[in-house]
Amino acid sequence: MGKTTFLQDFKAFAMKGNVVDMAVGVIIGGAFGKIVSSLVGDVIMPTIGLLVGGVNFTDLKLQLKPAEVVDGVEKAAATLNYGNFIQTTFDFLVIAFSIFCVIRIIGKLTAKKEEKPAAPPAPPAPSKEEVLLTEIRDLLKEKK
Repeated sequence: MGKTTFLQDFKAFAMKGNVVDMAVGVIIGGAFGKIVSSLVGDVIMPTIGLLVGGVNFTDLKLQLKPAEVVDGVEKAAATLNYGNFIQTTFDFLVIAFSIFCVIRIIGKLTAKKEEKPAAPPAPPAPSKEEVLLTEIRDLLKEKK
């Protein structure tokens, strides 16, 4: 075996099918995540907020400590942004459900492609001559 350089090893690793497939999946997943986040943040959550009384979930927060001015500098209030957590959790659930649906569809499509061909037909029954010759052979074996 000859020596391989670091760059040759890296090229062999990077060009393996699984690595390239994974890179494509990450890129598409990132774009898909943005689309679903927009769907949730711009379409679904405002509709749900309207149905529950005009609530914007990202604005929901619990103030732990009020804002204060110290030496002419305003310090922001300490808040617990539970509405943003609700929004992010809902984003996750929609993304997870969407990916589940896509994977399930892909699984069904690939299962149809991978169906095994029908079993080959059974060989035809032996002819009368073959049956007779087989009986003769068996009788000759018994006599020995």
